[in-house]
Amino acid sequence: METRLSNKQKWLKTINLTADDELYIGIDVHKKSYHIAFWLNDAPAINFVAPADNQKTLQILQRFTPAIKLIVYEAGPTGYSLARLLLQNKLPIKIAAPSMTPRQAAVQSKTDSIDCRKLAKYAAKGMLKYVIIPTIKQEAHRQLARMRQILIEKQRRVKLQIKSFLLQHGIPQPQGLSCWSNIAVEKLARIIISKQLRYCLDLLLEQLHFIKAQVSKLESETKQHFAKNHIGKKVKLLQTHPGIGPTIARQFATEIFNPKRFKNSTQISKYLGLAPTVKQSGQTLRDGPISKTGRPVFRSNLIEASWTWIRKDPLALRTYKRILSNTGQKNKAITAMARKLTIHLWKMSCDNKPFVPGY
Repeated sequence: METRLSNKQKWLKTINLTADDELYIGIDVHKKSYHIAFWLNDAPAINFVAPADNQKTLQILQRFTPAIKLIVYEAGPTGYSLARLLLQNKLPIKIAAPSMTPRQAAVQSKTDSIDCRKLAKYAAKGMLKYVIIPTIKQEAHRQLARMRQILIEKQRRVKLQIKSFLLQHGIPQPQGLSCWSNIAVEKLARIIISKQLRYCLDLLLEQLHFIKAQVSKLESETKQHFAKNHIGKKVKLLQTHPGIGPTIARQFATEIFNPKRFKNSTQISKYLGLAPTVKQSGQTLRDGPISKTGRPVFRSNLIEASWTWIRKDPLALRTYKRILSNTGQKNKAITAMARKLTIHLWKMSCDNKPFVPGY
C-alpha cells in the first residue's frame, strides 16, 4: 500500500532552494508544538506544525540554510534555548519583541498558524523590532536577581491571606501588624481561637516564616555571588547614586546587561516603558501616558527608588517640585524622575563612572 504524504512532506521533498532564493521563517513557539511558516521570495510558501523539539526543528531548517535570510520568533516563556541552538549551527535567528509586533486595528482571527505566517511576513518586510539574546551566564545572573521579587510577591500574598483570615473571622489585628513587626507576628501565634481556626492560622504563619527564611537565604547567596562576579563592581558603582540600594542596582545591572546597545537616552527609556507616548491629530499634539513596555516590576521599583532619591538629594527634590508645578500630578512628576534616574544609571553603566551631583 502506497504511503500518503502530507502537504508538508511533499513540499519539503520536492523543493530545492539555493542562495539566490530568499527565505524568511516565522515560528510560533509553544510548550508542546512549534508552528512554522515559510515566506519564500516575497510570497507565502507553506506553514506546518512540528513537535516542540529543538533538535528536530534544527534538522528541518538546516536543509534550507543557503536560502535562509532570517528566522524569527517572539520572546516568551519558552526562553532562548531554540535561538541559541540555531545560532550555534550558523543559522540567522532573531527574537522579536512581542510588544512591538504590528497589530491590526480591526478585530481579526488569531491562531498559531496565522501568527507564524505574520512573523515570517513581517520579518521579510523589516517590520519587527528585536531583543538582544542573552548568554546563558547573563540569563542566570538575571534570574538570580529576579528571584527575590518572586519570593517577595509570595510573601505579600501570604500576608494578605492572613489579614483576610482575621477579617473574615472577626479577629482583631494585633498592634503593629500594619508594618508586620516581629512582635505583632508573635502575638498572632498566641491568639486564643478555636482549634480549627488555630490550625489554619498556624499554617499561614508557617508559610510566612518559611518564605522569610528563603528571602534571607537568597539575599546571602546573591550577595556572595555578585561579590565574586564582575557584575559586583557595576552594582557597587550604581549604588553611588542616591536612592539606589543593592536590590535595584542588581536588577539594573542584570536586566540592562549590555547598556551600550542603547544609542541614546530615549531608547533606554522606551525599553523600560518610562517614555511618554505622543498623540498627534491635526494641529493638536500632546504627550500621552508612558508606554509601559518592559517588565512592570522593574519599572515600579525604579519609581519607588525615585521617591528615595528626591528625599536624599536636594537638587532632585527641586527638579521634582518644578515638574510637579507644571503637571499638577504627583504620579507624573515621580515618573519623570524615574525616567531621569534610569538615564543616570544608564550613563553611569556606559561610562563606568560613579554618580556626581548635577550628572
